[in-house]
Amino acid sequence: MTDADTDRMPSPPVKRIRWTRAYRIVSSRFPPVGVFDRIADPVELDALFELEAMTNPRLRQEAGALSLVPENRRISGPGTTPVMAAFTHLNPEGSRFSDGSYGVFYAAHEVATAIEETVYHRELFLAATKHPPIDLQMRCYRTGVHGRLNDLRGDWKAAHDPDSYTVSQALARHLREDGSNGIVYDSVRHACGTCVAAFYPDVVDPCVQTGHYIYRWNGERIDAVLEVAEVPRSRP
Repeated sequence: MTDADTDRMPSPPVKRIRWTRAYRIVSSRFPPVGVFDRIADPVELDALFELEAMTNPRLRQEAGALSLVPENRRISGPGTTPVMAAFTHLNPEGSRFSDGSYGVFYAAHEVATAIEETVYHRELFLAATKHPPIDLQMRCYRTGVHGRLNDLRGDWKAAHDPDSYTVSQALARHLREDGSNGIVYDSVRHACGTCVAAFYPDVVDPCVQTGHYIYRWNGERIDAVLEVAEVPRSRP
C-alpha cells in the first residue's frame, strides 16, 4: 500500500475513550521500576538521561529513543516506566500499528484478551527459534486509557488482517502523522476482545502491577497459562 492509497482511504471516526481499566502483559525480565519513576516533572527527563547515560549504556540507547516522544507528551513519576518503555524500546520488526520507527503502547480492555494477544506472539517467536520447552514468567499491569482515539472497531477488516500488517501499518502511520492519539480496535486473537494502541504516553495512566503468569511452552505451543498466587504464611 502506497502513501497515495492511504490518502484515499477514509479516516476512521474519532471517539473519546475513557477506560478506567486496561491491561498490558510483558515479560517479567523487564524491570517494573526505572528512571521515569524517579522524577516528578517530565521536562527534567532530558537532563536526567544526559547525566545518568554517562555511565549507563542502556540509558544512552533509551535517551536516543526518548527524542521520538515530544516533550509535552512525556510522562514521569511512579508507575510510568512500563508506559514510557513502550516508546523508548522500539521493536525494529514493527507491530500491527508501527513500522518500527516509533513506539506504541498496546493494552487490552480485558485480562483474557491481553493473555491471548501475548500468547500468540510468544508462540510465533518460540516456534521460529525452535526453542525447547520452557516456562515464561510474565507480569500484568493495570492502567487506564483516556483520550480521543480513532475507532476501528466493528469494521476496517484489512487493518485487522490476522497475517499481514501492511494495511494497518500504513493506516497507523497516516493517522499518526495527521495528529492521531492512537487507535482502538478489535482484538484479532481473542473473540469479542478490545485493544488499544496509544501513539503517545500521555493518553495512558501510570501502571500498577497486578497478576503474574507462567506461559508454559511445550516445544510446539503454549499449552497452559498458570496464574501465580502468593501463599499466605504464618510466622511464630
